[in-house]
Amino acid sequence: MFAAIFNADRRPIDSERFAGDGGTEHPGGARHVAFISSDGPAAADGEWRGMANLGARCWIVGRMRLDGRQALHALLAQQGAGDCRRPSDADLCLLAYAAWGEAFVEQLAGDFCFVLWDHERQRLVAARDQLGVRALFHAEAGGSLFISDSLDWLASTAPLSDELDEQWIADFLGVGFSLDAERSVYRHIGRLAPAHVLTASAAVARRRYWRLAIGDPLYCRDRREYGQRFLDLLSMAIADRLPAGRVGVSMSGGLDSTTLASRTVDVAGDPSRVVADCAHFERLMADDEKHFASLAASYLGIELTLRAGDDLVYDPHWRSLPMRRSEPSIATLSARPDRMVAIEQSAQARVWFFGEGPDNALMFEQRAYFSWLLARRDWRRLGEAGLDYVRAKGLDGWGQTLRRYVGRRAAPEEPTELPVWLDTKLAERVGLEERLRSSEQPDSHPWHPRAIASFNDPIWSALFAGFDSDEAMAPIVWRHPYLDLRVLQFMLSVPPVPWARRKLLLREAMQGRLPDAVLKRNKTPLAESPFDQPLHRHGLPELSRDGRLAEYVDAEWLPKTLPHGPALERLMAVHALDHWLGQCPERGVARQSTRL
Repeated sequence: MFAAIFNADRRPIDSERFAGDGGTEHPGGARHVAFISSDGPAAADGEWRGMANLGARCWIVGRMRLDGRQALHALLAQQGAGDCRRPSDADLCLLAYAAWGEAFVEQLAGDFCFVLWDHERQRLVAARDQLGVRALFHAEAGGSLFISDSLDWLASTAPLSDELDEQWIADFLGVGFSLDAERSVYRHIGRLAPAHVLTASAAVARRRYWRLAIGDPLYCRDRREYGQRFLDLLSMAIADRLPAGRVGVSMSGGLDSTTLASRTVDVAGDPSRVVADCAHFERLMADDEKHFASLAASYLGIELTLRAGDDLVYDPHWRSLPMRRSEPSIATLSARPDRMVAIEQSAQARVWFFGEGPDNALMFEQRAYFSWLLARRDWRRLGEAGLDYVRAKGLDGWGQTLRRYVGRRAAPEEPTELPVWLDTKLAERVGLEERLRSSEQPDSHPWHPRAIASFNDPIWSALFAGFDSDEAMAPIVWRHPYLDLRVLQFMLSVPPVPWARRKLLLREAMQGRLPDAVLKRNKTPLAESPFDQPLHRHGLPELSRDGRLAEYVDAEWLPKTLPHGPALERLMAVHALDHWLGQCPERGVARQSTRL
């Protein structure tokens, strides 16, 4: 955990008040600024944490793992600012600030959240990485600005009321996560949005420093270049995330995670340094992940843990556990087995890789791509793409596809239905239906709209929050090589026809590097929700008698019997919120404001 406190009016901060939260410093001797950190800079996972300074000018507190460190160091050397022979990531960040001022964050890539104090300009600068892998929260209270990567620390420390954000809660009950990346469950505590920087001196300001932007498709003369460049970039991403010891890979039997495992073995140079964990089902549903993951692990020569998840998706005794998350989450209903798995994984490796990314980046948007080529009258590319599609799909299917996708609009997807038990006045006050429709609109990108839009979806914040919870339960760190900006932008830039069809990019790149059965396997989405059978067998406990839930849920409309599928998950959100509220103090009254 780290935090920063800033008093713009120069009132001194009593650092003794925070002595129990970790090391506390007044950077540059400025009594109106305080940095707090419970972490030291040396971490077994290779991520920098703690505090550092650049002479008497700049101080930094936070956590970061930078991509392309050598390239950044070389660029700083050209600016005359890279004198350190073995700089830490914090050193590089401080040197970048000294070289480029507030534009420095545009030169950074990786997973990071930090606060920087410029003593010379009396300015505080806080930043969060481009995709929001690391979280950062902020609040203004009692004339002070509080910033921390811990929502719990802010909620318990800043002199704020405990009032909750009804928009956040309505979103959680309606769709499972907040549709606004800048909100938290607390009304007076905000999240710094991904790719944003916050500055504070006389006033507080926020700005976006990066956007995911893809121009024209990347065309290579030699077809083999696509696969080779993908492998090279993924290897760079893995190397930047690889710890000194063993590394784990969350590996299903699918193409994305097995590709990640294969490249990790190559980069590590030793299969014994790589372990894999495959969660599968044996009773709840038909599942062949175990078979394909075992094939891949045997082929790669890596250790594989096969973990049957039938009894892990739901803990029937969850209500009696004292475990509490920073915000309501349906993962509360499986907190104990999740903690057990995280502890077991941390005993195998401190750093684990997760293979999210290609499903979104390699969406097969052939209609948008063909329409774009047609509008540009790029007959050569249109013809080449048509031939590629003919080879992949077959001539009989091509004529039907061409008639369906050129010059006609596809039918819109069915909108998400809100639960009938969600308080209607609440939904109207926060404009939930309108915001939901807006969030489902594709991006305006001319040839890859859905793929580009998917990376601006607020569901990513919920995904990363889940990984944060794992890291709070055990000494484990999750990393995401496919979300390395170099890899991500390349996957988004390749022509979707043919390279996004059935992820042809990965299949061709991995020829001879994975078993043929894995390469030829079709993606198999779950046929049903894994929660259905466990919850229908064990049932959900009764809701508490706490009246606070009635502010958000009309209990008369709650189902008398358990529903199935998405409706069941929305009902789980009601129970998760009810449990979370029961663990919170009464709200609406400001805590005692201690002089800072």
